[in-house]
Amino acid sequence: MDLKAAYDVEHRISTSSKIQHDLWLLDQIDPKTAKFPRCLIWAPLPVVSWLAPFIGHVGICREDGAILDFSGSNFVNIDDFAFGAPARYLQLGREKCCFPPNLVGHTCKKGYQHADYGTAITWDDALRQSTRNFEHRSYNIFTCNCHSFVANCLNRLCYDGSMDWNMVNVAALVLFKGHWIDRMSVVKSFLPFTVVVCLGVALVGWPFLIGLFSFSLLLVGWFTLGTYCVKNLLEC
Repeated sequence: MDLKAAYDVEHRISTSSKIQHDLWLLDQIDPKTAKFPRCLIWAPLPVVSWLAPFIGHVGICREDGAILDFSGSNFVNIDDFAFGAPARYLQLGREKCCFPPNLVGHTCKKGYQHADYGTAITWDDALRQSTRNFEHRSYNIFTCNCHSFVANCLNRLCYDGSMDWNMVNVAALVLFKGHWIDRMSVVKSFLPFTVVVCLGVALVGWPFLIGLFSFSLLLVGWFTLGTYCVKNLLEC
């Protein structure tokens, strides 16, 4: 009887907490003040994005809209996005996250794996835990970068029922589902690439395009093979 009573109390607390969390309203997305509540954001990288415009810098935002991004060894930026104003954003839903108060409170199908990885009771709690984790990690654009930080947050949330978030699918999520903030964001992202291509073709000719394509192919190959074929190579 005591065990049943304890379970009933814990269940009521858990249900009440979940309802309150679900009813918590977010502020509107406001690019002018760089506030993107519960969003992934993306911006082009200097030089790298000029050669491969599908590669950029990503961050994840708290529920108050503040941006968090892993931009250097042992350092996570808070509300100061490292590479200027975001160009793309994608708002994520609470209903796709798992916020278990205990092991039996998991709403995802990965209960034990999720508990072992590290769980959170709110969106901001997950970001806080990942931030503390990455404040003790070395930054490397090829093995441990901003995408790794975002993937860590999503895995801690078990977002969309998945514990397999990594550099590649985080990049694909923003690339294929993200929204442009405005027309100038599109220009800012693709104009340098267009200029580089035009100058390259004018000065070098068509071999420049072959070299540029090879560069992009090498980058995609490195991250894809390193993520899915060589275990732990890109885990940080």
